[in-house]
Formats: sequence, C-alpha cells, structure tokens
Amino acid sequence: MEFIIDGESCLILIRISIIFLGICLISLLKRKNTPIEKNNNQLKKIRVLNGVWRNEEKLHRLRCTVKNYDWGKIGENTEVCRLYKENSREFVDPNKPYAELWMGTHDSGSSYVVRNDRIVINGNFNHGYGVKCEGFEGETLKNWIENHPYVLGEKVLEKWGCDLPFLFKVLSVAKPLSIQAHPCKELAKKLHLKYPNVYKDANHKPEMALAVTKFEILCGFVGIEDLQKTLDNVPEISQLVGSAVVNRVANITPKDGEEKVKAALRQLFTQIMSAGDHVIAEVLSRLISRLRKKENLTPEENLVLRLEEQYPGDVGVLAAFLMNFVTLNPGEALCLGANELHAYVSGECIECMATSDNVVRAGLTQKQRDVKTLCDMLTYKQGRPEVLRGFNVEGTDGCTKRYRPPFEEFEVDHCDLSEGRTITFPSVAGPSLFLVTKGTGTIRSGFSVETVRFGDVLFAPANTKLTISSDTRLELYRAGVNSKFL
Repeated sequence: MEFIIDGESCLILIRISIIFLGICLISLLKRKNTPIEKNNNQLKKIRVLNGVWRNEEKLHRLRCTVKNYDWGKIGENTEVCRLYKENSREFVDPNKPYAELWMGTHDSGSSYVVRNDRIVINGNFNHGYGVKCEGFEGETLKNWIENHPYVLGEKVLEKWGCDLPFLFKVLSVAKPLSIQAHPCKELAKKLHLKYPNVYKDANHKPEMALAVTKFEILCGFVGIEDLQKTLDNVPEISQLVGSAVVNRVANITPKDGEEKVKAALRQLFTQIMSAGDHVIAEVLSRLISRLRKKENLTPEENLVLRLEEQYPGDVGVLAAFLMNFVTLNPGEALCLGANELHAYVSGECIECMATSDNVVRAGLTQKQRDVKTLCDMLTYKQGRPEVLRGFNVEGTDGCTKRYRPPFEEFEVDHCDLSEGRTITFPSVAGPSLFLVTKGTGTIRSGFSVETVRFGDVLFAPANTKLTISSDTRLELYRAGVNSKFL
C-alpha cells in the first residue's frame, strides 16, 4: 500500500507537532522544583567549560549601613565610623555617634551589592580599591541573593531559603546598651504578630560578641552564693524587695533544686524591675550617696556609679548588682542565647547573630520598655559565662582562628596576616561575608582577583576557595554559617 502526503497534509502534521512540543514544554515549566533542584539548575547554567571563569566563584563588594544610636562612640576615631567612611566613601559627621555597622540582608539595614559598572573615578571605570561610587544605585544584597540563590549552597538554601541566616556587625559602645534579652523563635513569632512595629521580624536572635578592644558586658545572673552576698552588702535592694523575698533567697541551700532557685531569683528580679520610678529614684539616691562615701569600691560598685551617671534614676542600675560583670580582652568572645539577660557596657567588638533585630528592653534606655515580657521570658540561668578564645583553622598556617558558638546560623573567623604572607582559605559549603579591618592585600577566587583594603566588605558564594595575600599587615574577619551544620 502506498501513502502519499501532499503539501497541505505535511503542513497539518507540522502544526500538530509544534502544538505537542509546546504542551510538553509547558508541562516541564509547570513542574514544581524543590529549592535544591532550583539551586542545581542555577549552578548548571553558570558553569562554563574550557577553562572559562565561573561566575559562582566571584567575590562581590558590598556597601553597608551604619546606625547612629545614642550609645555609640562620637566622631571619626571610632572603629564603626572609620570603617563606614572607607566602605561608603561618604561624608561622616564628627559630632554624631557611630554605634553599629551592619553587614547582611536584614530589612532594617541591608547591604548593597556594588556594580562594577557604577564604580568610577575621575570619569573612568576602575575596578581597584579607593574609588567613589558616583550616583550609587546598587541592588540590595537580599534582592540580589533572591535572584542568584545558588550562591547560598544547597544546605543553606534548603533550610533558610533565599536569605542569609546571619547578620554581621561592628559595634563601638560608649555607654551601656539597654538591659535586654532577645526572644526565642516561638516568642518572636507571637511578638511580631502582636506588635509588628516594635518587633519587626519573627526570628530569634542568638548572638556572639568578639572583642576588638577591652569589652565590658553584663550578662546572665550571678550564682546563688553571690546573690545572697549582694542582698547582705546592698541593703538598699533588700529594703526595696522586702524581708519575705530576702529570706526566700537567703534560705536557699545547695540541696535545693534548680527550679526552686530560679523561682526565687525570678521573684526578686521581677519585683525590682516592676518598682515605680519614684521608688527607684529614692533607692538610688540612698545607694549612690553611700557608695560615694565608701573608700574601697568593688568593680561592681564602680560600675554602678558609672551607670547612674549615664542613666540617672534608672532601675537598670540596680539590676547590674544581680548580673555577671565580664571584661573580654581582644580576641575573646562571649555567646548569648535566646531569653538570656545582658547589656553591653563599653568597648568595640565584632558581633554576629541570627538575622533578627528583636530586642525586649527593661532598663538603661530611653526606648520602649516591656518589663513584664522580659521578666516572663528569661531563662534565669546563673553562673559565670564561658569565654571563647577560638581555635586554629586547618590549612591557614596558624593565621586564622575560628569562633564557633552553639548556634547553627553562624560562626566567625579572625585572620591576621603579617606583611608578605599568603594563605589558602578553605572553601565552605555556605556563603561568607568578609570585613577588612586593617591593611591592604589581595583575595583571589577562581579566576577573579580583588584588591582589598581597610573598610572593604565582600560577599563570597558557597564553595569558594580563596587565596589571601597581604601587602601590609592584613587583618580581616569572616562571618558564615556554622560549619558544623554544613
């Protein structure tokens, strides 16, 4: 049998074939990819064969945000101000307080990706350092990551979506921050839902402070023996809370369980923090008058006098007697978990935390206080906190120390290279932010080479192997996802 296909039949068959191919294509596009599948597809798209440079290894320069909170250090000689000035190439007001430099994706202070084609100097394109961003129109880092999710790596993308799970900061503290705590995830969700203008996200905020200078912190509650001594040695507090509370604390013995101790501490702290302003003013008047007449003051008593000068009549001055007063030396770090009481007192530090800005305050502040929420949420954990001193990162010739907290969102590395040194920085399976705090040098990633200097902030995609070389002594910090998670 012989089949003859004329021109009209052939045209019909072609049309049917096109329609069939279109239906298949639409079906493929409608198939829902998982975050990992999308990530892998993105990776396949940007890998180039035959030795051509791979885009996923490129470092990206960031322009970062500064916060001028009133507790920040004044003027250009502070770490935050100097770093911000170099990073932004903008004018800084020497009379303003410069409190925090933010590096990350949080909406309250997002970083921006600097486009090379916008960086000009004297009208000419320039890809080196020391340039001014004229008419800067950078894309927010958060938006850029959403458009390039592969830079996060599979595990980070799967767990946290298209966002950095950590927020990186530098702090210059002239006077104490508020007596505060950060809510756990469950409480953060409730607070954000109820008070979205105050608690602006639904995430928890565990954090770590790494001292750059001598750094003073109030954190957690003193042990029961020290608490009992405080009530003996500070009669003003005993008079404020009354004999029933004092006796309850005084009668605690080592045989008593943890819950009984915490219940007594909670009652004591809540009663102090809930006292009326006029009552606190009278108590502090008597306390300060007595301490000024005393010859040999303890470190805690000296601190209380300092706090009262900065925050006269504030209940947070009394709270300091119940808390551990810790001084970190440069290179030492302290971790603060959810629902743990603390207040930074003075100094400069590198700080890293989960991506959140939720703070519940109750003292040493002019901002909104929520005493009931704070007193209800605290862990009432007692005893001196553990100080981290870091451990050497393998393969960096002893030039890099890693500070790894018990939180999966972040860790911090400190790299200190003498002049003329070169090290290979191992790749990690998550994204990193690099901050240069001293000197000049170069960072090579794949076929990309970046000249870096003081004030530079760079984003490194996941799985990027780096070679760092110093022209002068070069010091930098890296924030990234906790490598134990990866």
